[in-house]
Amino acid sequence: MAAKKTAAAKATVKVTQVGSPIGRPADQRATLVGLGLNKMRRTRELEDTPAVRGMIAKVRHLLQVEE
Repeated sequence: MAAKKTAAAKATVKVTQVGSPIGRPADQRATLVGLGLNKMRRTRELEDTPAVRGMIAKVRHLLQVEE
């Protein structure tokens, strides 16, 4: 039997790193890596979940967020 795939559109959030992690605490650097960001001007489109929103809130001063 073939499994039926649903085409449900998941909400996403687009984040771009605009601040440098140099001189920042290790936990903030780790949060950027967890978001898939490690270089300036790098952009990722992430699933909009409470966990991701919490990570974004922690390093919001280093990110630009688009809904």
